[in-house]
Amino acid sequence: MPERMKPYRIAMALMLLIAYLGVQALTGDRGLLTGAARDARLVARESQLADLEAQRADLETRVEYLQADNLSRDLLEERARAVLGFANPHDYVIRVVTPVEHDMKTGRS
Repeated sequence: MPERMKPYRIAMALMLLIAYLGVQALTGDRGLLTGAARDARLVARESQLADLEAQRADLETRVEYLQADNLSRDLLEERARAVLGFANPHDYVIRVVTPVEHDMKTGRS
């Protein structure tokens, strides 16, 4: 750098720093221009949270009915059938083949 530019080095470095920070303030993860994306992500996550809370409440209810002092015979029978793969002789069983299972059986990929 020429000798006459030496006094301006600090000013140039500060200008570059200010420009960098300005760009980040506008377009960074928490910038002013990304507010709509953050709001959309927040709405999606709140919906996911509501679904998970409902699922948790259902699981807590099932656990409550499977405890020894408050045992529900219907729920116990349902879980035993699901885990063991058994069915009542009077039940109608409809087997559904998923595309993955179908491809595995036919040898296609």
